[in-house]
Amino acid sequence: MIPVTIIITTLNEAKNLPRCLAALKNFEEVIVVDSGSDDQTVEIAEQYGARVENFQWNGAYPKKRQWCLDNLNIKNDFVFWVDGDEELTSDLIVEISYLDFKAAGYFVKGCYCWQGKVLKYGLVNNKLALINRHKIKFPVIDDLGEGCMGEMEGHYQPVLKSGYEQDALKQLSAPLRHFACEDQESWERRHRRYALWEANMIARHAYPKDPDRYREMLKTLFRRLPFRGVIAFMHCYFYKRGFLDGAAGLSFAKSRYNYYRMVSKNLRRVLKTNKALGQNVLIDK
Repeated sequence: MIPVTIIITTLNEAKNLPRCLAALKNFEEVIVVDSGSDDQTVEIAEQYGARVENFQWNGAYPKKRQWCLDNLNIKNDFVFWVDGDEELTSDLIVEISYLDFKAAGYFVKGCYCWQGKVLKYGLVNNKLALINRHKIKFPVIDDLGEGCMGEMEGHYQPVLKSGYEQDALKQLSAPLRHFACEDQESWERRHRRYALWEANMIARHAYPKDPDRYREMLKTLFRRLPFRGVIAFMHCYFYKRGFLDGAAGLSFAKSRYNYYRMVSKNLRRVLKTNKALGQNVLIDK
């Protein structure tokens, strides 16, 4: 058995959870942390032998993932964060099984499954998902306004704890499949919320730093550029060769354009409101 604890944070993931859990049988511990689902999420988790823990957010920090690290009885030093709509590939499981676990954490690439097709090109997200829980934490940031991320940490990476800043962070090569858009309405609803959160963070200069200096430099530069929607589309469709994925690749690249267009629109409104009020505030509409 692989000495890693899988933690899956859920809310009404009955549709996705069987696929996610079926790939995890080789790991020593699987914990599903549920936020009061009213579908069959809990029953499915128990059927697959996962341990179920309940979470109710109190509106403050720590948010859900850091709460897990602070409060759960976790068997292993290393935790792998997996979303309910994700699936570990066999190659990724094998790669993890051969790790020496000497790094403080490992970045894992996400391979998007879009409109029923596994995308081989285009944008590949990369997140610090496999971490030593003693050395890495999720930072507390200024984002508790209504209408943003709610109980979950936003789109930022966890960071090295004090005293471990010089520990290595490494990259895994095998992908984690992300079934991103099987429900178009849910996808659009989530990303409207994400775009509002991102705009607020940019306006308040509150975006937490990426633990990788090169990635932080690129992200900071991108947030300052005009026409980010166009740049995101061209990066995904041309530079990352998304066009080789056919119609699905074009559709996905358009989704990147639409997302950053929403971010820019929200940002203009937030800055206008802040100027009128003479202060930095979180905008929730």
